[in-house]
Amino acid sequence: MDLFTYYRSTSSYRVRIALALKGLQVDAVAVNLIRDGGEHHKPDYLAINPQGRVPALRLEAGQVIIQSPAIIEYLEERFPTPALLPQGLLERAQHRQVAALIACDIHPLHNVAVLNRLRGLGHPEDDVSAWIGHWINQGFAAVEALIGDEGFCFADVGLADVYLLPQLYAARRFNVDLRAFPRICRVEALALQHPAFQLAHPDAQFDKPE
Repeated sequence: MDLFTYYRSTSSYRVRIALALKGLQVDAVAVNLIRDGGEHHKPDYLAINPQGRVPALRLEAGQVIIQSPAIIEYLEERFPTPALLPQGLLERAQHRQVAALIACDIHPLHNVAVLNRLRGLGHPEDDVSAWIGHWINQGFAAVEALIGDEGFCFADVGLADVYLLPQLYAARRFNVDLRAFPRICRVEALALQHPAFQLAHPDAQFDKPE
């Protein structure tokens, strides 16, 4: 399998964590979102992913899956062990609600395309930073209330953690103050000691600039 990725893309980071947790090897193909106006806008990449975003997973037979939730669900169903979701229906829903909150309500509002649109409308960088901080803080307040008091988000590592760690990386990159979220910071500290999360971290990627 080939994973089209960018080292600090939040959604690519999610997929890398899922792959690492499952012990799966893929060939990583870098798609630079900055260089030359963004390689994701070039015809060669648009032929792979018509949306022009990362990640995209190309399977052995050539089919391509886009959107990180679809990719992660595919991996979970095709390679069910080790599982990212627990057995109980309620417990599975708890993981999914945190994942959806992050993927649907926090991350899209600081996506590169959204931030560039704000800048294109004439908003100064202070406004853009305030926008980012507002939505991450609002979303993290909900996540903080939803997750548990020990271990990872729900004790054992799972899908919620796969989504939370990349969002934390983005929050720190945008200088969001996280002191109000001790549960979230506990999960971050645990994950950063876990080999799969270390392997998937942006700092460990071959396409990170020197």
